[in-house]
Amino acid sequence: MSIAHNKEGAMIRCSDGTTYHGDILVGADGANSGVRQSLYKLMQSNGQLPDSDAKGLNKCNICLVGTTDPLDPEKYPGIGGPSALLYQMIGEGTSYTWSSMTVPNNQICWNAVMQLGSDESEDEKFRNSEWGPESNEAMIKEVRDFRVPTGTLGDLIDATPKDGISRVFLEDKLFETWNNGRVVLIGDACHKLLPSSGQGAVNAMQDAVILANCIYELRSVAEGDVAEALRDFKEQRYPHVKDQYKASQLTAKLLYGQTFFERLVRNVVLNYLPKSVQLKSMSKDLAYRPQASFLPQAPKRGTCYVVPQRPSKRYQEERELSKHL
Repeated sequence: MSIAHNKEGAMIRCSDGTTYHGDILVGADGANSGVRQSLYKLMQSNGQLPDSDAKGLNKCNICLVGTTDPLDPEKYPGIGGPSALLYQMIGEGTSYTWSSMTVPNNQICWNAVMQLGSDESEDEKFRNSEWGPESNEAMIKEVRDFRVPTGTLGDLIDATPKDGISRVFLEDKLFETWNNGRVVLIGDACHKLLPSSGQGAVNAMQDAVILANCIYELRSVAEGDVAEALRDFKEQRYPHVKDQYKASQLTAKLLYGQTFFERLVRNVVLNYLPKSVQLKSMSKDLAYRPQASFLPQAPKRGTCYVVPQRPSKRYQEERELSKHL
């Protein structure tokens, strides 16, 4: 795959040889974004790419994850109830943490997460090329005796189809370069968050909303106007994403951390941090609610503060014009 962009437009050539042309190329193709790699290759050849963006994703943990087949409620108490039951277990004398959660259809989602040191993350035995259903067995053997509320993790693994078990790196990276000329990146393509805080997909959707707003305000598709709109998109989104990126790292340490300091922080946060401080932090996250500026705004509900929406000049102008028609 390759891309090109100039004052006339943007072009992408896919792996099957087909080409597509447009005014803007949006790379929304995930953490291993081909659009990002092609864009960065072009920028690097021109001396435009920051050194930090030339580096790959940070590999923080390895996660073994799966979902069981439907289970017998008599053998697995708690499943089939009106609420989901989530249990998080933190190991003693091991680099593992693990969890189980009841889901509809009498099934249980489970995972085991191994914390990596900086040396381990680059070790040959952890490289993706060696991964597959058959190579999961070594990790399964290490975790199968870990206790969960319904028995052992091994019980859940045995109740899970082999092809339904995945082993993945939990990676993160906040890239500095989100846009160049007519090309822009959104979602995991420019900011890969750890899943610990549940903000990865949320931020991808918020990217899409703000990018749509910036495109809506475009007065022309001239190269300069497009580039300015894409710069505006990053300026609006980057500060919030940076906060969420840091929050996901902190939450990961609380959930998976095994060092003395991480255990100390976890003990303080879970047992001594006032609820008022926790609510304040949560309210700050909930306050950011971007909406499509070209649609009627949804009314505010609840009691939390909401960050004011940037008004759309074009939308207001069109509304005023419609009154006189």
